[in-house]
Amino acid sequence: MQEYVLALDCPDRVGVVSAVASLLSDAQAFITDISQYSDPTSQWFFSRTVFDDREMSISFSEFNFRMSALAENLDMAYVLRPASDKKNVLLAVSQYDHCLNAILTKWYSGALPINVVGILSNHRTAEAMAGFYQIPFHFLPLTPDTKPAQEQRIKNLIAEYSVDLLVLARYMQILSADLCQLLPGKIINIHHSFLPGFKGAKPYHQAHARGVKVIGATAHYVTPDLDEGPIIMQEVRPIDHRVTVKEMVHIGHDLESNALTNAVKLHCEDRVTVNGVRTVTL
Repeated sequence: MQEYVLALDCPDRVGVVSAVASLLSDAQAFITDISQYSDPTSQWFFSRTVFDDREMSISFSEFNFRMSALAENLDMAYVLRPASDKKNVLLAVSQYDHCLNAILTKWYSGALPINVVGILSNHRTAEAMAGFYQIPFHFLPLTPDTKPAQEQRIKNLIAEYSVDLLVLARYMQILSADLCQLLPGKIINIHHSFLPGFKGAKPYHQAHARGVKVIGATAHYVTPDLDEGPIIMQEVRPIDHRVTVKEMVHIGHDLESNALTNAVKLHCEDRVTVNGVRTVTL
């Protein structure tokens, strides 16, 4: 028995649910999980269905053919894949490796359904960790003068590994617009702040200076606009005036790690769809 994931979005209209349900029913697909959302603001429809082939009357290729025809008719974008398929994930990190360690721990234990194809860094801090997990490590040193050449090496790695998702696990470099647009909606960053507040550098210092009572971390899709991409996941922790900047940083490490690993999991299970400047999570 094979399980499949069908995630789709399209302009909202009468009959969309019926059309998809009829397709599944006609194929005798056995639905095990389904969720959907109709956005009244954007007038867009989102759905994610998990089904298996225990009683299917047609082959997967035939079902995919019929799904393609339906998608064309309804102006629909969709993903249809075996649930066991895993996305190829390239991890980028600088000197702070707590988020990288969290992802690798979850991946190694089987809790994170991804295929880690490599780690790249502009520092050698994470090289030993990559060796422990037997993951290819790519040291890409960086200066302002070498940034275009360094980014070209990143692009080469993306092509070489057939990367489905680039994860910036505290990779403290701003990606060029060209690189951002190479993988639209397929680059996830962790920002150590509860966006949209305290963007840019040293957000914990900014938060401490403002005397905030809640700190957080935000996992979001990367766009050419710094820290402006659609938000996927956020984690928060209440604090008070006694918490120092150093203590905020340490608390933040846990928040960052949790937010990023959860965001990666949601993305790789095809549960997140960009909806304008926001996301829909099913």
